[in-house]
Amino acid sequence: MINTQVATREMFLADLVNQCGKLDVANSNSSAYGLQDLRDAATEYVLAASFPTVRDEEWRFTDLSPVLQVPFRIAQSNQSTVKLADIIMPVKNRDDLPLRLVFVNGFYAPDLSTVDGSVLPLDFYAGNLSNVPEKYRSRITDVLSQHKQQTEVFTALNTAGLVDAAVVFVPANMSIDLPIHLLFLTAPGASPTMCQPHCLIIAEAGSKVTVVEDYATIGNVSAFTNAVTDVVVAENATVNHVRLQREGLNVVHVGKSAIGQSRNSSYTCHAISLGGKISRHNLEVFQHGEGTETNLNGLTVAFGEQLADTHSLIDFNHPHGTSRQLHKCIVGNKARAVFNGKVFVRKAAQLTDAGQLSRNLLLSPRARVDTKPQLEIVADNVKCSHGATVSQLEDDELFYLQSRGLDLDRSRYLLIDAFAAEILNLLPIVGVAKMLSTCVAVQE
Repeated sequence: MINTQVATREMFLADLVNQCGKLDVANSNSSAYGLQDLRDAATEYVLAASFPTVRDEEWRFTDLSPVLQVPFRIAQSNQSTVKLADIIMPVKNRDDLPLRLVFVNGFYAPDLSTVDGSVLPLDFYAGNLSNVPEKYRSRITDVLSQHKQQTEVFTALNTAGLVDAAVVFVPANMSIDLPIHLLFLTAPGASPTMCQPHCLIIAEAGSKVTVVEDYATIGNVSAFTNAVTDVVVAENATVNHVRLQREGLNVVHVGKSAIGQSRNSSYTCHAISLGGKISRHNLEVFQHGEGTETNLNGLTVAFGEQLADTHSLIDFNHPHGTSRQLHKCIVGNKARAVFNGKVFVRKAAQLTDAGQLSRNLLLSPRARVDTKPQLEIVADNVKCSHGATVSQLEDDELFYLQSRGLDLDRSRYLLIDAFAAEILNLLPIVGVAKMLSTCVAVQE
């Protein structure tokens, strides 16, 4: 029986990577990035790797075995005939999100995108990989080349199928005041679809940018999203990163965000996870210089039989680094949420100041949260703290609201909304925060 299961996992990966090998490189410019070498190396890694199971420590709370039962087919082309009316974020103020790049099944859809060059400064680039200006390609190659050394099977699988990517490139000392919306859509196909979006955000020295990375599905599609995002925050640069995962309940979502920060840079991530039958987000931040600031804010909302897993890592390796992390989970029905947050302070990271808090709200006796804040400190002169709380709605608070004329459902809504608001109110775009607040309320 065990041998049969192992064979099934190996066959699953072999089939997917074989499909990746049949993808055409999107355009002739892709050769400038050495994509084929990357794809070949990643393919070799996947074929030698194992599909993760609950026996692996890093995956012991996330059972991906249901994935093996679905014959996913990797999307082959752009399907830009979709209608966006029911999918785009209902932002009324044009200034909130005037720049939108849309990718359908991982492929750029220029006809669905809105990039108004008249409001953008010269030399700023937001588009797909094939159209990156020549002067930025060597920098893009440097970032992509990091994937030559693979250590994780799903990231390698994404690289093996890499033919297109969303690219945001902010030159040195440039501040982009308008937020950039990267919308990744999964469209239904003849069979369950697998799409592998890839995103590159590069903020050069002294620059500033806000990016909204948004994952959604069209209809009740059965799909597997395997996403990878690389963020480079150069010296003295500032990046505000909003990551939304609001896909349908027949979707399995595995996402990897890798962030590299240079000296005196600032990176803030707001990761909101609402959708997916099974979702997993690996968020890894590496501080490569002293005086670096990292802020991670996360909100997971899971109901029904959803499983939502967040693994984060902040790696300090230089003095005077700071980080603040707040992750919240709201879990109801028979859903399950997982938070594993690791802070690693290496010996060179003296005078590090790191704080981490996991707060969780259970709304049902059958709901479950597994939370594990984790500190590993080698340096001897640091200020670090972490903690976790798990609570339920308080009867006296519900009674108080009902005594003021609200019914039970409205009282519960207000308390849940207030719990989520601590994260949503931190979002840098007011319209997106209001939209997400509505989504949280309707899920219960």
